[in-house]
Amino acid sequence: MRIGVIDGQGGGIGSLIVKRLREEFGEEVEIIALGTNSTATSAMMKSRANRGATGENAIMYNSGRLDYIIGPLSILVAHGMLGELTPDMAEAVAASTAKKILLPLNQEGIEVVGLRQEPLPHLLDELISRIREELKEK
Repeated sequence: MRIGVIDGQGGGIGSLIVKRLREEFGEEVEIIALGTNSTATSAMMKSRANRGATGENAIMYNSGRLDYIIGPLSILVAHGMLGELTPDMAEAVAASTAKKILLPLNQEGIEVVGLRQEPLPHLLDELISRIREELKEK
């Protein structure tokens, strides 16, 4: 199973996701760190992603080659992450056939009605549970 983790800015959220995935699933999953910038990619690589790539082309190219894409909701928003996420990146992620598991963090002023606001650690627990269920089904 190939999981792409997309993050930008300092890569803090992405590195936490990679760390939790690695702790829970070890080498059972391949984790591809996809950063909008080299700082984000580096942070995710330090958390033990298998491979990493940086920038618009890397995100566009790899989005179509993954089983899962994980990241904050803003990876679907043109000009998200303070403008680091380009419209082409958002389109590539949205058009990908990969299953997307997104964290509903309100960084872009977008509120999804019906979701409860939870702290990031609780959201990561839920994300890990979802991946675990998916692995059992395969």
